[in-house]
Amino acid sequence: MAVAVALRSDSGRWILVATILGSGVAFLDGSVVNVALPAIGREVGGDLSILQWVLDAYLLTLSALLLLGGALGDRYGRRRVYTIGLVLFTVASLGCGLAPTGEALIVARLLQGVGGALLVPGSLALINSAIEHEDRGEAVGRWAGLTGVCSAVGPFVGGWLVDAASWRWVFFINLPIAAGALFALRHVPETRNPTATGRLDIPGAVAVTVGLAGAVFALIEAPTKGWTALTVAAAVVGAAALVAFPLIELRHPNPLLPLSLFRSAQFTGANLTTFTVYAALGGALFLLSLQLQQSLGYDALTTGIATLPITIVMLLLSGRMGAIAQRTGPRLPMTIGPIVCAVGLTLLTWAVPGSTYVTGVLPGVLVFGLGLAITVAPLTSAVLASVSVDNGGLASGVNNAVSRLAGLVSVAVLPVLAGLSNTGAGAPLGPGFGQAMLVSAVVCAIGGALAWFTIDRARKVATYPLPGLNHACQDPCTCVDQKGK
Repeated sequence: MAVAVALRSDSGRWILVATILGSGVAFLDGSVVNVALPAIGREVGGDLSILQWVLDAYLLTLSALLLLGGALGDRYGRRRVYTIGLVLFTVASLGCGLAPTGEALIVARLLQGVGGALLVPGSLALINSAIEHEDRGEAVGRWAGLTGVCSAVGPFVGGWLVDAASWRWVFFINLPIAAGALFALRHVPETRNPTATGRLDIPGAVAVTVGLAGAVFALIEAPTKGWTALTVAAAVVGAAALVAFPLIELRHPNPLLPLSLFRSAQFTGANLTTFTVYAALGGALFLLSLQLQQSLGYDALTTGIATLPITIVMLLLSGRMGAIAQRTGPRLPMTIGPIVCAVGLTLLTWAVPGSTYVTGVLPGVLVFGLGLAITVAPLTSAVLASVSVDNGGLASGVNNAVSRLAGLVSVAVLPVLAGLSNTGAGAPLGPGFGQAMLVSAVVCAIGGALAWFTIDRARKVATYPLPGLNHACQDPCTCVDQKGK
């Protein structure tokens, strides 16, 4: 195993550059694609289901394989797996940009998710394993700040690229960033976990991937195509695979998801809160981008700027909210935060044709961003405090996967619940948009109630930076050691 290096050494700087650029390309991609969806729909045609698949194809393979990606890095080398993931993500991004049809774009997005599943867990894992303990807090802080910039500029850059060139450039922009990361990785030492032995849980990875694929296919396609032999078969196979997954995990000696973690009521509650909040986030941002462009007539750049306050509020307030949670414990902010999010989503029902940005959109995005800022950092602390230190990396990886899974499910389900499944590409969303925001608001409020009944009141602080603390909202969070580093 490589010797840990100082942050201010040449190797330490290269590690920081490689992880920031690699994470940055994933965060940037996550925040620009929503803005490009209407332009994609106009060019490739089809109905809303095509746009659902553009988002969910990526989230499907990413959420299903995220834990396997972390295990592969621990076993075969974090730099090696990180590099493979970055290369695959980059090649798939090129495929997305060149895709001649909607189907080809969806296949490329599936491959992008596989690359992301290898890439995302390795970013903080490289810092945690290769940087000296005394410098890790500072390294994670720099990583969080600079990758947060990628999230903040993503909607603006994506909108500008769509309007100035083409939606294809929201994928092409990944190439030069990834090239810089690959160059930096040449100077990064290899690390692995020498205790990572035994059989990999390939059956578990296959079961969860097939299960999610079948379920999502049925949820997206059945409302428009009907319950045909194909959609019924997908639903049955998906359900069977999802039922088989926990049984496989119970029997496997090295499970991807040790079910014993869920014996902790706080761990279970924190992940249920994660699921509800990020389900509301993923579904709401998906439909808000369509509403602004297809119903209110915004162009892509204006849409990107319109949603920017959410990220800005999070960047400005998440650290302060994390500090407050350290004094009060995570229970209260995790209860209040989702309720504030629910208020913001309710306010977004005002974003209808005839409203102005100041009266129809800005109040909702500001309040929603405030709710997320109150919620995210305490939620991370609650997850980590619910398990032993030895299981901290695994717990954060599970929480990361849950947040991605929430986005996957909400993009598939929310349009069905709001009666938007038959909306044509480029067509106004109509009253279904308001219904979708109210459904999301209810889901968020349920998350706040779950937190109140399951999260410990005690003050508990994560004791060291951990890999995998990347959230679906694309705003990275950090945890601190007991010395405040």
